[in-house]
Amino acid sequence: MSKRISIEALRSYLWNSAVLLRTSIDAGAYKQYIFPLLFFKRICDVYDEECQRIMEEYADEEALEFDENHRFRVPKGAHWSDVRSVSENVGVAILEAFRKVENANIDKLQGIFGDGAWTNKNRLPDRLLKELIEHFSSKTLSIENCPEDELGQGYEYLIKKFADDSGHTAQEFYTNRTVVHLMTEMLKPEAGESIYDPTCGSAGMLISTIVYLKQQKKEWRNVTVYGQEINALTSAIGKMNLFLHGVKDFDIANGDTLKSPAFIEKGKIKQFDMVLANPPYSISQWDREAFASDKYGRNFLGIPPQGRADYAFIQHILKSLKQGTGRCAVLLPHGILFRNEESAMREKLVKNDLLECVIGLGPNLFYNASMEACIVICRTYKRPERRGKVLLVQYSCGRQGPPDSRMLPHQ
Repeated sequence: MSKRISIEALRSYLWNSAVLLRTSIDAGAYKQYIFPLLFFKRICDVYDEECQRIMEEYADEEALEFDENHRFRVPKGAHWSDVRSVSENVGVAILEAFRKVENANIDKLQGIFGDGAWTNKNRLPDRLLKELIEHFSSKTLSIENCPEDELGQGYEYLIKKFADDSGHTAQEFYTNRTVVHLMTEMLKPEAGESIYDPTCGSAGMLISTIVYLKQQKKEWRNVTVYGQEINALTSAIGKMNLFLHGVKDFDIANGDTLKSPAFIEKGKIKQFDMVLANPPYSISQWDREAFASDKYGRNFLGIPPQGRADYAFIQHILKSLKQGTGRCAVLLPHGILFRNEESAMREKLVKNDLLECVIGLGPNLFYNASMEACIVICRTYKRPERRGKVLLVQYSCGRQGPPDSRMLPHQ
């Protein structure tokens, strides 16, 4: 009989799977192989757990095939045990099982296992894959043994460890969780709301809202979660992350938010109650010309310079806010507060009275980047006593004091 896995044992189990790959694969590629295998193992173990419960309750083998009795279908020949029994061409067996599981759950899992080079025996010889599979086989990842909250914590731990181990790829899928929790607490998500992240990475910000609601003892299962992520592998990791945290009502799209926003309603940008985001900082590779004639009107503050797309993301987010309840917290480079080429857009933002608060953060909060950042809070409805005002908070390590005099000079 299996038993509950402690958080410490779970963390060790997960990280040791990556240690097995250290001599064969660059740290930046761990996530491409570890996350899909972990997710596959979880799916199969939970499927077995569901089958066992069905037989105990109903003693009806036909009921094992009913879709409503399973969160995910595991087709015959595509179970973890089937892959484990293979001794040659293990990568081929893994890949085939992945595709069968995806196809059996096409509405939920299409493309979720990514496109790792599982059949490349120079990188992943059969011996190594067998070791990896045997390692994962050493624990049963059923819900009874490893509840969703705890496996979700383990998954987040692994994401952070991968970021620690390969800082050069960390920024795209990991944001400092202390900052994320601060942003979430300032927006105070409520049960039944819609929550969106236009550059969602591994979905950490979206999950923070679920964690917040659980901590507040509020209903979280009726929250609808939306996200878009340009990197296909990272978007798949985000979907796995949400599934492993027990979130069911979500839609994560893979694509370029500025070029092709995924969530459109009646020809307009879909609007949400709450937006949390950490867009890529000051990117220069974006289609400024297309944005200048944006059919969704996302240039209402102006056209950002080619070398800095920050205000393009800001305007997309503002267009994504519902009237009345809409509010956002966005993590951005400190320069958006004082750069000369963005002064006209900054002035319009303040005059539109959408901006509620700016919090300046200290340096060295993010992987491989010493630059300072800030949190920008906007609301479509400001309380009467807050209208026409912007709260400025500046903090840096070792010093607390008045806001930077350069900030928002056009107030």
